[in-house]
Amino acid sequence: MSVIPGAWRRTAAGAGLLAPDGTVAPTIFAEMSAAAARTGAINLGQGFPDEDGPAEVLEAAREAISRGLNQYPPGRGDPDLLQAISEHQRRFYGLEVDPSTEVIVTAGATEALTATLLALIDGPDDEVVVFEPYYDSYAAAVALAGARLRTVPLRAPHFQPDLAMLAAAVSDRTRIILINDPHNPTGAVFDREVLTEVVRLAELHGAIIVTDEVYEHLAFGVPHTPVATLPGAAERTLTISSGGKTFSATGWKIGWVHGPAPLITAVLTVKQYLTYVNGSPFQPAIAVGLRLGDAFFADAASALARKHEILGAGLRAAGFTVHPPQGGYFTVADASAIGGADAAEFCRALPRRAGVVAIPLTAFVSQARRDDYAGLVRFAACKRVEVLEDAASRLATSF
Repeated sequence: MSVIPGAWRRTAAGAGLLAPDGTVAPTIFAEMSAAAARTGAINLGQGFPDEDGPAEVLEAAREAISRGLNQYPPGRGDPDLLQAISEHQRRFYGLEVDPSTEVIVTAGATEALTATLLALIDGPDDEVVVFEPYYDSYAAAVALAGARLRTVPLRAPHFQPDLAMLAAAVSDRTRIILINDPHNPTGAVFDREVLTEVVRLAELHGAIIVTDEVYEHLAFGVPHTPVATLPGAAERTLTISSGGKTFSATGWKIGWVHGPAPLITAVLTVKQYLTYVNGSPFQPAIAVGLRLGDAFFADAASALARKHEILGAGLRAAGFTVHPPQGGYFTVADASAIGGADAAEFCRALPRRAGVVAIPLTAFVSQARRDDYAGLVRFAACKRVEVLEDAASRLATSF
């Protein structure tokens, strides 16, 4: 068959990977990781840590394997992890979550997001509003679900949305307002005014709020406010998070989603036919992580903030204009002044020129807005300090 029909085509198109001739390009992450392997460059492109998480969490996974937790866990998730998620939301945010009816454990936050969109989108007239740039799986999952993506731009240097543009994007066709806070790729933490407006618009137009909070414990300098804590939000909000970023265990793929029981039932109906369940011995280990003392979470945020400072200093020394993040794994910098007005081409040349790999921000935006972000580059700061110091030195001496 010369053309393979199916939903994969609109998924690839939604992700910006489908060429006019029908061929499918690799993701920019695959391309740049391959460049790192080929050249020996330091990979600051893909957002995964290069050191292990807390010893207590790792040991809990080993212990779970040893005592035989190697078969299917319950469909909603390991009961102790469900309880730990409920305790966590009460402890940090004052949210009351019923572990038996209002939480599902998923194969990472990505499955939680995809199952939610597939469950709640009802047809091609439904719209999903996101902030742009956006994590690349958002557009792919919206396209797979058959809905339309509406975007609200985030502009440098602060990457906070214009509230008038947000209001104009949300309408009675809006099924879901999807927020990522702290935000990937920009590192923004949204002002309370922004979150309050999201809730107002969702109430006005009968939309559901889906909030991706995987970097919830990695905000620095400004507080992270879960949308579900705002007045009027809890009854229409699904909150997604995971243990991968907080506990440096991205390969375990243990995520979750919580919210009102009727919405969770809808998501579970779809999720159970995706992975069904996953990560049996890792689920109780993440429960251990969620119950760690306050010092662990404070130290994780401060350590990451210090890593961003090291990376940012190297970028400034190289001539980049740095937009310091407020949270998350990534620092965004403008390369226009050092010949990077086309960030995609700049990033393709960077491994050989400086021995460092990064990702152009245009990988996270729609075709129509690529010119607005053409000189911006995303660097991952979630690496060992010595790796970041090496990368900073390479960058500073290459331009």
